Amino acid sequence: MSGMQSDVAQLSVNTIRTLSIDGVQAANSGHPGAPLGAAPMAYALWQDFLRFNPGHPEWAGRDRFVLSAGHASMLIYSLLHLTGYDMPLEDLKNFRQWGSKTPGHPEFFHTPGLDATTGPLGQGAAMTVGMAMAEAHLAARYNRDGFPIFNNHTYAILGDGDLQEGINHESAALAGHLRLNKLIWLHDDNQIQLDTPTEKAESEDTAQRFRAYGWNVLKVQDGNNLDEIRAAIRDAQGSDRPTLIQVRTVIGFGSPRAGTSKAHGEPLGDEGVAETKRALGWDLPPFTVPDEVKAHMDATERGAKLEADWNALMDAYRAAHPELGQEVDALLARDLPANLSEVLPSYEVGGKAMATRNASGEVINALAKVVPGLMGGSADLSGSTKTTIKDGGEMQAGNMAGRNVLFGVREFGMSAAGNGLSLYGGLRPLVGTFLVFADYLKPAFRLSALQFQPVTYVLTHDSIGLGEDGPTHQPIDQLAMLRAVPGAHVIRPADANETAAAWQMALEYDKGPTALALSRQDLPILPRNHAGVKKGAYVVKDAENAQVILIASGSEVALAMDAADALSGEGIGARVVSMPCMEVFREQDASYRDSVLTPGVKRVAIEAGSPQPWYEWTGSGSAVIGMSTFGASAPAKVLFEKFGFSVENVVRTVKGLL
Repeated sequence: MSGMQSDVAQLSVNTIRTLSIDGVQAANSGHPGAPLGAAPMAYALWQDFLRFNPGHPEWAGRDRFVLSAGHASMLIYSLLHLTGYDMPLEDLKNFRQWGSKTPGHPEFFHTPGLDATTGPLGQGAAMTVGMAMAEAHLAARYNRDGFPIFNNHTYAILGDGDLQEGINHESAALAGHLRLNKLIWLHDDNQIQLDTPTEKAESEDTAQRFRAYGWNVLKVQDGNNLDEIRAAIRDAQGSDRPTLIQVRTVIGFGSPRAGTSKAHGEPLGDEGVAETKRALGWDLPPFTVPDEVKAHMDATERGAKLEADWNALMDAYRAAHPELGQEVDALLARDLPANLSEVLPSYEVGGKAMATRNASGEVINALAKVVPGLMGGSADLSGSTKTTIKDGGEMQAGNMAGRNVLFGVREFGMSAAGNGLSLYGGLRPLVGTFLVFADYLKPAFRLSALQFQPVTYVLTHDSIGLGEDGPTHQPIDQLAMLRAVPGAHVIRPADANETAAAWQMALEYDKGPTALALSRQDLPILPRNHAGVKKGAYVVKDAENAQVILIASGSEVALAMDAADALSGEGIGARVVSMPCMEVFREQDASYRDSVLTPGVKRVAIEAGSPQPWYEWTGSGSAVIGMSTFGASAPAKVLFEKFGFSVENVVRTVKGLL
């Protein structure tokens, strides 16, 4: 091997580098700079510290690793190939191509061995905060003397862009407050971003910022020095706080563009690749893995032994603590009690009217008794969103077993942590805020869906019905925004009974997030129709030879019922349909959908939000009563009257159609 270092570690680092730039060059698209600079730290972490089993990527006892700088995806794909995951060389050659396991940014579920979907900067690192919370929480609840069954570290590699994102500030502050000492972030400190050197965009002292959050901060002066990197990781593992390791690297190391923005986001070109390989002393054909590197980095045996040891520990734990063992097994399998619907509270028609946020609070507490993985909290609004689990304890640095998380006013950080809690496995996190502040958490909601994570978003104060707080706090466009996210369920229950069913739907739906849109104001109790709610829409009230179908959700269902009575008095038959969840109704077969929304009958949809999503259900020659302006500050009753959510306006609209 002419001109090549014989040191197998250096050879391995250069294999990661060359595989990465070969993949980017083959695709003629991608980001070669970060893998060239960060390969040494990634190698040191994966080779000497990270506990994982390539033969069983989902092993619950593994360490978690997230490449928050997801644009450097060829770095992790190269590592997955070299360590023995199901990542054939052919997939590296098909980087960014249709059908390959190597998309442009890492996608959880799509590629074996990934712990999260990353790419939108800041969110990967933010999700590791949730993962570290999950480990600490489950360890505090279930570990016993001699049985450290939950005992892993969580790592992220992140770039300057990750550190500039606002969510990074929210998440790092939360991690420092909770003293998540098994959380370790490695900062690829190359001082270059896409447009410019970082000094033109920032001048803060990152190390001081993190120390102020309560983090331990370490510096590695030479990002190519494996011993220096290993020493820093060992120090971090011994810390009583989360750690940021700033690793001084050179973007595009070895390439003609080293140390410049040009190295960040475009292929090096054939000549650039050739020059880079010459600088690295590499004279092998593209996509070559030297035999000694293959043998050195293959973690299959090591990983199988790590998992076998953990399985033996779990067997001993089950023998010593049979009840806890059963609970942990059920938790990790995300099993739900067979009699879930029997656990839910039930409400009688004619009973006291109730805000759906209050009903949700009662349901959460009923479920918490039988679903041990249910936990979470609100962005400083638990008293308003009714998300507190009574007797669940508060999660704090001294009591990580607490099931109630005080996230602070950090909606985005909270929701990213919710994704991390869910990705860790076993837990069923809920996160809560006002529906209008879904704007602040939307990117995390989108990643919940993209990663198929069953996080429940409790979004209260769901319309102009919240009243005097006025248009800044009254959601108009948020329901339409959330409904537009593929794979997400948005449920807006009409009363306490529908709310109970909605919670059951949220827990049973494991393919994505559920947003519950809940009222601040009291709503009358409707007849319980659990089966109808679970189909997304159902007939609440019917009329013989109905001339019109009134379709509504949430607080407007009661209005539709009153309007149907008024229409009946004028000889017009009106069917009332409650549609709490459009996404679920859309999935029903055509015969059921037609039985609810009879073809050919005029329809009027009523919802105190953007009318846009309703046109799918009303069709032409029908009407939507919605909000096409922002709200106002006044008592709820006045607002509904002024904005047309009145029996008189519904009747007038129906007559206009007929």
